[in-house]
Amino acid sequence: MNQNVSDIRIDAGFDSGNIEVLEVSGASARLAIPHDHMSEFRQWFHFRVAGVSGRELTLTITGLNDSAYPGGWPDYDAVVSEDREYWGRAPSSFDKDADGGSLTIRHAPAGDIAWFAYFAPYSMERHHDLVAQAAGAPGVSYRHLGTTLDGQPIDCLELGEGERQVWLYARQHPGESMAEWWMEGALEVLTDTADPVAMALRRQCRFHIVPNCNPDGSRRGHLRTNAVGVNLNREWHEPTPEKSPEVLAIRNAMDETGVDFAMDVHGDEAIPVAFLAGFEGIPSWKEEQGEGFYRYQRILARRTPDFQMEQGYVKAAPGSANLSMSTNQVAERFGAVAMTLEMPFKDNPAAPEPAQGWSPERSKLLARDCLAAMLEWLGD
Repeated sequence: MNQNVSDIRIDAGFDSGNIEVLEVSGASARLAIPHDHMSEFRQWFHFRVAGVSGRELTLTITGLNDSAYPGGWPDYDAVVSEDREYWGRAPSSFDKDADGGSLTIRHAPAGDIAWFAYFAPYSMERHHDLVAQAAGAPGVSYRHLGTTLDGQPIDCLELGEGERQVWLYARQHPGESMAEWWMEGALEVLTDTADPVAMALRRQCRFHIVPNCNPDGSRRGHLRTNAVGVNLNREWHEPTPEKSPEVLAIRNAMDETGVDFAMDVHGDEAIPVAFLAGFEGIPSWKEEQGEGFYRYQRILARRTPDFQMEQGYVKAAPGSANLSMSTNQVAERFGAVAMTLEMPFKDNPAAPEPAQGWSPERSKLLARDCLAAMLEWLGD
């Protein structure tokens, strides 16, 4: 592809970068999203555009009717940043009848360079900063659970003196980067020695926190899979060292500690609100265990308008739960109150924020409310 001096320059050769450049003409480009390695999933994009000063960009991502979640594109605006700290929204429009389904992003940057992504990225470098900061906080111990297929560490942070064994883990699906922003918010609360909610939780619980379950997929710019195209949240029934060492390492550590409460943190492409999914349908379902989940749900809904109970996933019928998924496996295996937290890629229509939509900041604030809700739940 030939570029003249007036053409913008698009790059994705960096941590979590992912885009295919089909054509560039001036300040316009046709793009496509590559598949996760060895997988049919594709939805995550993250790229840099240079040479943009004083011009309005028109960036069209094509072929989206065949993406992993086509329902994620209507009413969605791409995120954009010029400093990689603040992520706003760029007006975007989806046309299912154009170019196999196309999302057209329009934005006029103030400077000469801008980054675009499906959601605000959470880089592996920021992950290491998070681990270093948390591990250095008073009362926190670091645990290396295992190693990924690309040779990255599976990091776990532990704190608290209580008897309740609480597991918080995120980013099994690496493109759901809001999950690690949530983790940053949770760790900021729990490591704050002056925070009264944290003090009470640390007295009652022993926390085991895995901020990123899928470092390989995160660095590679995948939506949903690890280095060999495996969806980790379909491996919890029989994880293997060859396909899913991440799950094997985490589940083995859970077997050592037991689990009383577990939250698996995710993002949902299509549903524009935050919600929880439980473990209905597990073979050993007990009403008391289920009520523990429903009670937590009600507490969280009362605490924040950024969480609701009206929209979510269909509950599994009795005995039909998929035990390859972590929430079902953990609830069945340990008798835990387990749950999957889903946050949106889009904005919450009940509480819209046009400049940012759902954002890193709101993900972190939701983490604070989730922990405060846990303290109330423990006291009921």
